[in-house]
Amino acid sequence: MSQINKEMLIGELIMVDEGIYPILVGAGMHCVGCPASQAESLEEAAYVHGIDPDDLVEEINTYLATR
Repeated sequence: MSQINKEMLIGELIMVDEGIYPILVGAGMHCVGCPASQAESLEEAAYVHGIDPDDLVEEINTYLATR
């Protein structure tokens, strides 16, 4: 599995692996299911929610590495 990056759209991330959804929600991104959020990059969404996008990328890539 390839790694994700912060420029990827939320919709793309969920298509990579549905297990990313709970990670995003757990980080405080409760609007992940909203259609508008699907067109936001991970970086944009992270900044809106006061989350360091690099930390989130690292957490998601660690999860993907175990799949």
